[in-house]
This record gives sequence, structure tokens and C-alpha cells, in this order.
Amino acid sequence: MKKPLIIGLTGSIGMGKSPVAAMFADENVPVFDADAAVHDLQKARGALVPVIELAFPGTTGADGVDREALGAAVFGDRDRLALLESIIHPAVAERRKLFLASHQDADMILFDIPLLFEKGGQAGVDVVVVVSAPAAVQRERVLARANMTAEKFEHILALQMNDADKRARADHIIDTGQDIAETRADVQALVKKLRAGLA
Repeated sequence: MKKPLIIGLTGSIGMGKSPVAAMFADENVPVFDADAAVHDLQKARGALVPVIELAFPGTTGADGVDREALGAAVFGDRDRLALLESIIHPAVAERRKLFLASHQDADMILFDIPLLFEKGGQAGVDVVVVVSAPAAVQRERVLARANMTAEKFEHILALQMNDADKRARADHIIDTGQDIAETRADVQALVKKLRAGLA
């Protein structure tokens, strides 16, 4: 039985990864969203809530993990961040495995993984697609988010591989700095090209 082609979608914060993932979904490509899996695991009665509370007391409540409190608990502390990641990443990997198993009949599957390169995830995908936009566009998008500060933005950027390095390692680049209709056309063209390669 033929295995689906695994596409890894990544890009720095504010580069438009989620809208591009949705465009792939519109082209009948099943999408596994790592961030959504994390949210699910951390929501009220989520599987990771008791484990996170044990490791970081006071960061959870009736609604699950308090993302602000947890963010503050690990902010600027690489060891605490590593501990949190050692709790989250295996659980997300397990979800991804189940997703893959339930979509074995698809011709291709997209894994939406923010830290694909940073965490060595490119080894588990067949094709890497990077979303990218000019730095000024990225900055404007991110600073428009609720509870975002310039300091927070710089801190997040420091933890991520820079855009130029991501672009250099990509098999394909989707430009999200252009008109959204043009970005969609680029996604459609890429899906068509990848499907042609599978035929």
C-alpha cells in the first residue's frame, strides 16, 4: 500500500502559517495542526493538565492550563522550557501518529509544525514548505495580536531559526507577503505539482 506524501509546513511567528494550512485543507489535503493538538491537551480536563500542574504548580485551573501563567513560568528559563517541552512533545507526537494512521488512504498529508527545524522534525517529513513574508509585514502582524509586546516578540524570534535559514532549507517557499489570492494560487499550484509527482 502506498504511503501518503508527508508535507511539513513551517515558518516563523506571524508568517501566515495557519491561513496557508487552511488553503491546503481546501485542496483536500488532511492537516495535522500541532498547535491545535497542544491546545486540546491543555484545555479543561485535557490529558496534560495534571502533569503540567505537577511540574509547574499554580499554572492550571478549572479551564485547564493558564497559558499566560505557564508562559511566565518558563519565560527566559531554558531549563524550565526544556522540561515543559519534554512533557508536550511526546504527547503531540503520539497524536500525530494516530492522525497519520487514520489518514493512510490520503495521497498527501500536511503536518503544520511551528518549530519543525528547531526540533529536528524535518527528518519525519518528505517535503518541507516554508511560509515567509517581509520582516516588516511579520512584525506588524505579530504586534497587532492581543497581549503581544515588542519584548515578547523579540524573545520568540530569538528562540526560532531565522527566516533566511528556513528559506534556505525549504523545498518550497510560499510567499504570504503578497495578496491573499496570489498566495492561494501558489498553494494550489504547489499541490497540483506535488500530486503530479505522485501520479
